[in-house]
Amino acid sequence: MSVDAFAEFRPDARDSSPLYVQLARKLARAVRDGRYQVDQALPSERNLSEQLDVSRVTARKAIDQLVEEGLILRRRGSGNYIAPRLEQPLSRLSSFSEELQRRGFVPGSRWLGRSIGSATAAERQSLGLARGSRVAHLERLRLANDAVMAYELSALPVAVLPDPLLVKTSLYRYLERIGHAPVRARQHIQALNTSDWLALQLGVPAGQAVLFITRIGYGEAGQAVELTHSYCRNDYYDFVVELKREAGNGS
Repeated sequence: MSVDAFAEFRPDARDSSPLYVQLARKLARAVRDGRYQVDQALPSERNLSEQLDVSRVTARKAIDQLVEEGLILRRRGSGNYIAPRLEQPLSRLSSFSEELQRRGFVPGSRWLGRSIGSATAAERQSLGLARGSRVAHLERLRLANDAVMAYELSALPVAVLPDPLLVKTSLYRYLERIGHAPVRARQHIQALNTSDWLALQLGVPAGQAVLFITRIGYGEAGQAVELTHSYCRNDYYDFVVELKREAGNGS
């Protein structure tokens, strides 16, 4: 980055805010305006310090603030990089992998468990199963460009998914191949504070709010084929919906 490119980040003498707050605000604006691409490296703390004539402490605190806001990923020994962010429409039924690929990210999963077991009472109720039914359980972290975006738990009737070990990255893609992909879904979203364990998995402070999403997917015959609970980092996720006003409803 040239010296001139740092001009917009220089402190403003008329601004009474702390220098690190000014710098963090200006860097955040540049990131949100799309002037940096996902996975692009930011200038180093040393570079920012030298070019802007601020202390290393000021530069570090500014970067720390952007890390807390989820705009930047700090990679030990490598540098600071723009974090992925997923804007997912609520009007389209699609998988995590499909949405990431549409936006140029590389989707991935870090598997924590894949097994067959007895359905819980809540799973039986959501999936319409009889007592004693067995389900495939999938437990994983969802990744975008190797960054953890969400923790996910899925349960599917064994008639739908007899062997969970065959699911590699995209559950929906695999279900399509075997003829059991959901064609519609009901989804419920709420805010939830993380437990110590969940915070550790997501890489956020304990107690931080995340988006808790419950999805029940239905097959062509109307039967429930999937129950998924997702715990999404709200600094990486935006959910959007387009609303249309019907003609003639104005007062």
